[in-house]
Amino acid sequence: MSDSDAWAKACAEDLEAEKARRRAERGEEPGTPAEEFRKLFEAVAEKFSGTLGGPLLGGQAAETVQQVVNQAKALVEPVIERNPQVFDHLAAAGNELLAAYRSAVQGHETRWTRGDTSGTEPGDPRDEGREGRDEGPDTGQHIDLD
Repeated sequence: MSDSDAWAKACAEDLEAEKARRRAERGEEPGTPAEEFRKLFEAVAEKFSGTLGGPLLGGQAAETVQQVVNQAKALVEPVIERNPQVFDHLAAAGNELLAAYRSAVQGHETRWTRGDTSGTEPGDPRDEGREGRDEGPDTGQHIDLD
């Protein structure tokens, strides 16, 4: 066995040991987005049935709540089974939206900490002709209303 093979094998073993250690610390790893949605739906349905179907409502109302929960499960379960990739796409889209939001917030935070209220970066073509214009009350400039 060559040195590079031994190194690759040792790295793979270390990686597996680290994964096992993390699984032991955190418990079960999250499943696919479809599985996680199913778990979420089950938890919400259970909570909904327990809260509204419990002592707060009488017998007939509790049965009605349970029936509605069961009908919702019957509708959602086939969708999850037939289209698990939809939840993968929704999860990816959510991650992209979160990344876009973080990027926008970081850009604004950078401008705020610099004291730049123009909303554009220095040298931005959108900033041309802004000098001398009244930008509003928070810029400290007077706005002539006549």
